[in-house]
Amino acid sequence: MVDSWVNSAEAIGADLHLELAGQGGRRAALTRALREAVRSGRLAPGTRLPPYRSLAADLGVARNTVADAYAELVAEGWLTARQGSGTRVAPRGTPLRRAERVPAAVSPRARGPRHDLRQGTPDVSAFPRTAWLASYRKALQQAPNEVFGPGDPAGRRELREALAEYLARARGVRAEPDRIVVCSGFAHALRLLFGQGAGGVLRGPLAVEAYGLGFHRELLSTAGVRTVPLPLDGQGARVDLLERGRAGGAGRGVRAVLLTPAHQFPTGGPLRASRRSAVVDWARTRGGVVLEDDYDGEFRYDRKPVGALQGLDPERVVYIGSVSKSLSPALRLGWMVLPGRYVDEVVAAKGDREGWVSVLDQLALADFLGCGAYDRHVRRTRQRYRARRDRLVAALAARVPYVEVTGIAAGLHAVLRLPSGTERSVVEAAARRGIALDGLSAFRHPGSEMPARDGLVVGYAAPSEHAYGAALDALCEVLEAEASPGGRGPEAPQDKGDPEAP
Repeated sequence: MVDSWVNSAEAIGADLHLELAGQGGRRAALTRALREAVRSGRLAPGTRLPPYRSLAADLGVARNTVADAYAELVAEGWLTARQGSGTRVAPRGTPLRRAERVPAAVSPRARGPRHDLRQGTPDVSAFPRTAWLASYRKALQQAPNEVFGPGDPAGRRELREALAEYLARARGVRAEPDRIVVCSGFAHALRLLFGQGAGGVLRGPLAVEAYGLGFHRELLSTAGVRTVPLPLDGQGARVDLLERGRAGGAGRGVRAVLLTPAHQFPTGGPLRASRRSAVVDWARTRGGVVLEDDYDGEFRYDRKPVGALQGLDPERVVYIGSVSKSLSPALRLGWMVLPGRYVDEVVAAKGDREGWVSVLDQLALADFLGCGAYDRHVRRTRQRYRARRDRLVAALAARVPYVEVTGIAAGLHAVLRLPSGTERSVVEAAARRGIALDGLSAFRHPGSEMPARDGLVVGYAAPSEHAYGAALDALCEVLEAEASPGGRGPEAPQDKGDPEAP
C-alpha cells in the first residue's frame, strides 16, 4: 500500500501558508518563515502547527527539514513541543493585540456607539434563535439532494408558496408563487429592476418621495437613473403631480414611482386612500408602474392595518418586502411580487448562479412562516416596540415638552421636530455623547423644493432591553442642552388635521 500522507493519522492538522525564500537552503527558509509568522501575529499563541509529515508534504521538503526547523524554534522559545499535544506557538508574557498584528484605523461605527438610536435596525437580541434553529434544522434534515445543486433563480418553490399565503393573509397582497422572485433585500431588488443604463427591466426617470433613504438614491444614480422628488403633505406623497409631468417641473417622461405607502419613510403616516387610487389610475393610464416598499408594514400600533397598495392592481404594482426589520438584516432575505410581464426579465437579470440567497435560509424561512413561528415573533416584537415607543414619548413629554414627536403610529422609529436652526448642533452633541442617530435633513432629496425642517429620526428598536433606559436619558440630556424652546422657522404646508404630516 502506498504510504500517502493523506491517509496517515500523523497528517491530521491545519493548513499553513508559508513562502520559503531567501538564502541558506530549505531549512533556513522554513525557519525564517515560521519565525516571521509568529512575530507578526499571523500565528497566534497556542496555535497548533501541522505534524512534520503533513507540512513536509505540503511544502515539498523532507520530513527532517520540518523537524529540524521546529526544534530550532522550540529552542529559541518561539514554539513549544509536548508529547501528545504536538507543536504549538508559545504563549507570550504580553499577548500581542490584534491591532498590533495588522495596523488599521478602526472607525467609530466599527467600534459601535454607546447608545444606538439609528433607524432601520431591529433589536438583534430579540432574534428568535430557538425557533429559527428548529426551522433550519428541519430544512436541513428534510432537504432533497437537489437543494445542494443548481436551483431556480426565482427562489425555492417552498418559500414562494409560503410567502404567497402569508402576504395574502397578513398584507392583502394578491400573490401567486410564480410571480414571486426571492432576492436579498430591497437594494438588491432595485438593482435587478434597474440594472445598469439601458439594460434594466425598468427605465428612469423615477419619481420618489421627497424624503427617503439617500442610499437608494445613490444606488439608482449609479445605475444611471434620474430621480424626481414628489413633495409630501399631510396625506402623503403628492402623486397628483405625476399627471402631465408636473413633479417639480421635471417629471416629464416619468413612467415609474417609488413609494412607501403603508408608512412613509421617514416622516411617518400612510398614503391616503384617495391618493392610493390616484397613483394606480395614473399607472394604468400612462402605462407606468408603482414600486411599493413595504419595509415595516407589520408594525402598527395605534391604527388599523394599512394593506398593501399592490392589492389594488397587481399588474401595475411591484411589491417589495424583506425580513430586515421583522427578523434580522443579517439574513439577507427579501422578495418581489411582480406583474406577470416582468417575471422572466427579472429572473434573467438575476442570472443563473450569482446573487442568490442561501437555499437553506429560504427553506428555513418557508418552515418558519408555515408553522406560525413568524406570526408569533411579529406579535411579540410588536408589543415590545410599542412599549419602547411609549417610553420614548413619555420621556420627551416630561423632559423636553417643546420637542414634538410625530410618525409614531407604526414602524420602528419616530421623528422629533426641533426648533428651527438646532438640528445640526443636536446631532453633533449627540455624537460627542456616543449617541448614534440621524438628522431629518439627511433624508431630504437634494432636488426637493419642500422647505427644509429641523428634526431627528430616532430609532427605538435597536438598543437591547437593558440599555434602552440609559439611551433615552442620554438623548433627553442632549435635547435639554441643545434644543432650546425658541421659535421655529416657517412651517411646511400640511394638513393641520393630520398628526402624521411631514
